[in-house]
Amino acid sequence: IRISIPQLSEERRQELVKVVRKRIEERRIAVRNLRHEAMNELKGLEKDKEISQDEHKRALNQLQKLTDSFMLDIEQIGRDKEVELMEV
Repeated sequence: IRISIPQLSEERRQELVKVVRKRIEERRIAVRNLRHEAMNELKGLEKDKEISQDEHKRALNQLQKLTDSFMLDIEQIGRDKEVELMEV
């Protein structure tokens, strides 16, 4: 059985790019929410004297680096997918 699938129209590709951008933004928000939860957890640990201020700051820096890394990955994946969709 052979099924002929036509090429995507320019309009449809642009719609799909919009969907990709929306999902990218949703992933960014999810990563930021996770970072916020982790920061609150660290703040609680510092407040309860389970970690020192230095450990708190070090953990925040590591958390920010990790968040930045994930954001860059998300951006790159999104750009790659947009290019793939716009290819004729």
